Amino acid sequence: MSRDCFCDLHTHSTASDGTDSPRELASNATKLGIRILALTDHDNVNGVREFASLQTDVRIIPGVELSSRTTSQKCHILGLGIDPNHPAMVEVLEKAKLLRLGKLEARIEALQRFTDKIPEEEFAPLRQIDGVGKPHLANLLMKYSVVADRPTAFRILDEIPTPPSRLDAEVSVQAILASGGVPVWAHPMGEEGRSLTFEQMEAVLPELLKIGIGAMECWYSKYPVELSERLGKIAKEHRLFVSGGSDYHGKNKAVTLGQLNADGLPVTAARLTVLEAL
Repeated sequence: MSRDCFCDLHTHSTASDGTDSPRELASNATKLGIRILALTDHDNVNGVREFASLQTDVRIIPGVELSSRTTSQKCHILGLGIDPNHPAMVEVLEKAKLLRLGKLEARIEALQRFTDKIPEEEFAPLRQIDGVGKPHLANLLMKYSVVADRPTAFRILDEIPTPPSRLDAEVSVQAILASGGVPVWAHPMGEEGRSLTFEQMEAVLPELLKIGIGAMECWYSKYPVELSERLGKIAKEHRLFVSGGSDYHGKNKAVTLGQLNADGLPVTAARLTVLEAL
């Protein structure tokens, strides 16, 4: 493998809350010169299975992003290089699907009390999406002019009480390991830059290390290079692989495919040590 290849190890498709189909995602990656791409849809591998039938020059890493929770906080755990058909992965994804559907129903019920602008028939297709999430409902709120923008839609959705919808982090990690993958702590400082302090992040790290986390997503589209390099040093201190991804969602998030830091600088494969395990 070339040491300067262009990678993106965290992306989403229409199988969850992205707007590119798996075929479109592979095509867009080719156009951008991305040589290694991980599809990590939320709590499902339907897109990964579709990828398996595509003819593409891009090396596809089968992956998933499991919505999880430690004893103290929410977290997202990527599984890179998984066997999507392994019984342990199939079982944990079925649990995740049921948890997501419960959360979806609570939100739909609340939205129907909040507004009568959204027709009932708009909700039925959402119940068929294994990785359904906030962006799907936010799009409906904007489509029917209930709100003017996505941040407002997200604020409304976040205020709706919902039943528990996340897997225990240890369950997520063990399923990834059993299916032959590398468990990666996604965006450990939060999804929008420094939403966590280093003290908060490092308070959670021991629990994740204990349950078997194997890598940290140090390079992330919302993180400046300085932050990513500091996270890389922490990962090295704890003998964790370093991963990197854009968290690309197509039109549902203002992130470019292959964008691995907020400064727009290229990130070589040599920095992404997790590739050694894939």
